[in-house]
Amino acid sequence: MTIIRPITALALLLALPGCISFGGKAPPVLLTMTPAVSLSADSARALNPETAIMIATPVVAQAISGTRVAVADGPTMIAYVKDAVWVEPPARLFQRLLGETIAVQSGKVVVDSRQNLIEAGAQLSGQLIAFNLDARRQQAVVTYDAVLIRAKGKPAALRRFEARVAVSQIEAGEAGSALNRAANQVAADVAAWIGKD
Repeated sequence: MTIIRPITALALLLALPGCISFGGKAPPVLLTMTPAVSLSADSARALNPETAIMIATPVVAQAISGTRVAVADGPTMIAYVKDAVWVEPPARLFQRLLGETIAVQSGKVVVDSRQNLIEAGAQLSGQLIAFNLDARRQQAVVTYDAVLIRAKGKPAALRRFEARVAVSQIEAGEAGSALNRAANQVAADVAAWIGKD
């Protein structure tokens, strides 16, 4: 019978962290989205159903549901940009960017779908059709199908929004910047549409 001496056991324990990994290698950087416009820190608004709008997290396809940056190479092939990782899934990033933009540009009070104790007169939901790079056209593409449920019994409205921003190369830094610009353009267009309601 072999007896492991205390010093040998301690040496084995100290060597374990080099042999065992509890997660993947961290990416060099994480990408996020920033709104082109923001509410000021001291902004205050009255909250009532007529001015409030609830914004739901968009539905997304599996290819863009994770944190990797997708690249479409034709109608049937998807790849991912090396070392390009979102800090959280694009649907959540886009929802927050959309909310901030709508709050600034339309004057609406934006309510997150998780704040279910607050009544909102209007609801915005939709599907994020594209949030990726188009390898053949060298573009960042954001396509959002919006569904607006209006207050006071008005009919629902549906509309597609799309923005494309040129990229010179398919790499992490440029992908994040171009997708951020495209998402901001879509958010501004959605805010202008809602502001007319």
